[in-house]
Parts: sequence; C-alpha cells; structure tokens
Amino acid sequence: MKNFLFCGFLFFSFALNAQELDASVLNFKEYLGYVKKYHPIAKQAELTLEVGQANLLKSRGGFDPKIEVDYNTKQFKGTEYYDKLNATFKIPTWYGIDLKAAFEQNEGVYLNPEATVPEDGLFNAGISMALGQGLWINDRMATLKKAKYFRDQSKVDRDILVNQILFEATKAYFDWLQAYNDSKIFDDFLSNAEIRLEGIKTSAYTGQIAAIDTVEATITVQDRALNLEQAKVLLMQKKLELSNFLWLNGNIPIELQDHMIPDINVQQEIDATLEIEGIPLDSFTIENHPKLKSLNYKFQGLRVDKNLKANKLLPKIALEYNFLTETPELINSIQTDYYKGGISVQLPLFLRKERGDLKLAKFKLQDAQYEIDNAQIEIKNKIVSLYRELDSFEKQNVLINDMVQNYETLLIAEERKFSFGESSLFLINSRENKLIESKLKQNLVQNKFLTTKAKLFNSLAVNPENL
Repeated sequence: MKNFLFCGFLFFSFALNAQELDASVLNFKEYLGYVKKYHPIAKQAELTLEVGQANLLKSRGGFDPKIEVDYNTKQFKGTEYYDKLNATFKIPTWYGIDLKAAFEQNEGVYLNPEATVPEDGLFNAGISMALGQGLWINDRMATLKKAKYFRDQSKVDRDILVNQILFEATKAYFDWLQAYNDSKIFDDFLSNAEIRLEGIKTSAYTGQIAAIDTVEATITVQDRALNLEQAKVLLMQKKLELSNFLWLNGNIPIELQDHMIPDINVQQEIDATLEIEGIPLDSFTIENHPKLKSLNYKFQGLRVDKNLKANKLLPKIALEYNFLTETPELINSIQTDYYKGGISVQLPLFLRKERGDLKLAKFKLQDAQYEIDNAQIEIKNKIVSLYRELDSFEKQNVLINDMVQNYETLLIAEERKFSFGESSLFLINSRENKLIESKLKQNLVQNKFLTTKAKLFNSLAVNPENL
C-alpha cells in the first residue's frame, strides 16, 4: 500500500504538468508588445515627441515672410484730406537682417509733405539690420535653437517614459510569475498530502499503523489547503495588478482571463526581449545614456539663453537702407542717389536688468552642470551595482537549485524508508516542509534575479525596438 501511494504521487505530479499544456500562456514578449503599443502612458510618451515637433514648427514661424498693408483715408465735407497706402513685404533671415520691399502711394489735400510720392506710387527695396544687439543672436534665433534642442530632448524623454512603463509592467509580470509558481507548489503538495491521507486511513483501518497518524495527516492536508488558498488570493492580486498594463487602443482596459498563465521559461528570453543582451559592463558608454542626453539638451538650451542674455549687454544699433524707384521693372532705374534710410542707437546707462538676467542665466547653467555630473555618477554606480548583483544571483540560482534537488532526494529517501516501516509520518512531513520552503525560496531568488534584470533594463533606459 505504501509503495502504491509513493508511485501514485509521482504519477499525479506528472498529470499536473501535462494539464498545464491545456492552459493559454501569455508570452512575455507579446505582453510587453501590447503594453508598448496600447498603454495610455506609452501613447502619452509619443505625445511628448509630437509636442517637440509642434514647438519647433512654432519657432520657425519667426522666420516666415510677412505681408503688411497699411491703408488710411479721410474724407470730410467733400474734401479728401488724405488717402495713404503702404504695402510691405518682409523676409526675416537667420541673422539680424531683414529683407524688405514696399510700395507707397499717397495723395490728398492735407497730406504731410514728407509723404508726397509720384502719382503712380513709389517702390522701395532694401534691408534693415541690427549691428550691435541682435546681430549674432536674437530672440527668434534663440527660440528656434532652443526648439531644436527641445525636439531632440523630447525624443530621449519619450524613450525614458516608454522604458519606465515597460519596467513597471515587467515587474508586474515577474510578480505574477512568482505567485503562479508558489500556488502551483502548494497545489502539488496538497494533492500529495491528500493521496497520503487516503493511504494512511487505509493502513490505519487494516491495523498496519496507529490511528493517530490519520490526525497528523489530516492536519497536513488542512495546512496545505490553507497555504493554497492564501497563494490563490495573492495570485489573484498579482493578476489584477498585471491587468493594469493591458489595454486596447489606449482607452479600453483588458482583464486577464483565469485560464491565462505566465511563461515559466521567461528567464531564457528576458535578455533578448528587453534588448539588454550583449551589453557587458566594459562596453557600456555613459555618454549615450538617454537621461544624460536629455540633461545635455537641457544644458544646451540654457546655454542659448545665456548667450542671448549676454547679447543684451550690447547697444541696440538698428540700420535701415532702401532704394527708391518709380519703375522697379527697370534695373537701371535703381540709383544710389535715390534712397531712404536711417540709424538708431539705444543703450541703457547702467544695464542693471541685463546684468542681472545674465547672472541668473549663468547660475541656471551651472545648476544644470551640477545635475549632469551628479546623474552621471549615479547612473554609472547603479549600473555597476546591478551587474555585480546579477553575478551574485547567478551563483545563488545554482545554490538554490542544488538545495532543492537535495531536499527532493531526502524526501524521496524518507518516503522509501516509510514504505519499509523504517520512518514516520512526522519525518516525512518535516522533509516535505523543508522542500516546500526551498522551492518557495527558489521562486523568490528567481524573482529577484529577473527583477534585477528589469532594473538593469530600466537603468540603461532602453526603448526596445522589436516589441
């Protein structure tokens, strides 16, 4: 009878493994692909990139050509006081130079003499430029430069946001995997305890063992059932936490079905899925890290601000020169003697506002540099720490796997001794409890190992391209 019970337990365990083939496995790579494609935070990250593009488009508007038309007229008691038309076409350029062409036509009884032009109007074409403040950098140039840096920064910020949501989703998957493995352990050992209880009842009924052994076997079944129920509750919680990352089209949440199970072989594909495969510590380049790139783009934008503030210390010197002609279609009608021009100079005496703005810009730039230096050290040390932690978990996995095998060997030997009447149910339960503890610890070590892989993925800020 005891030999029958021992063989029956092994057969039942094999049957459970076969039943797993009927369940639907949620593949780790497929799961992360859904998260990256449909999760609202992932879509929000794409908006960050679109905001950068829109901001760049807006800043380029400062260099758009402009048409200005100014028309004024006054009629009173049958008298035309004045009728003035001034149309201008301007083309801003990169530096502080504007190209301009204009047409002016004025008439009237009380027209200002300086506004008198030929009957068919007067054409002019020329340039206006800033010789001091605004020549090498001005507000529109600074805005466009900063917009380009912001666009580049938005790209790496998008990668960081996507990486963060994938990291959180990965941790949820690994926690679900651990809860599933724990519940499976309690389920297997509950079945084993129930089979053993039935065998002990039969043996006690025939008088082969003491009837009190049935009480101990019943307590073991009850303990296993209690552990299983607690594990099921935890599994349900982890499954719901995982469902938080499953969406369809960004606005339809999906709940994970009961028949879905995690991929128990995820350890074999995690590096390839997270695209951290083949990234040894000695080949890691800190300068290419997305967070540092983002901070450097921010630093470059602040440098543009500083240069603009420094340029404000220069005097404002505006120069304008326009050729005048009545017949613009004739090239030889343009003469240097016919022109309209002017120059204006403006310089504050103390420049307190400008000097204050420049100091603040320098402080912001220095603050950004400190942030870059600190982030560089933090990222480097964290990645080094994670690589060393992974090396430790590789050794821990080997140790815990050997430990589980040894506890399994002890349990099998104890059951064989029990079948020959050389052991007791107490010793079997003791061996079995140790095996359960070691298997749970094995799941915990695996979870820590996989989570450390996810932390490395998060620290490297990788945005997987193949999901």
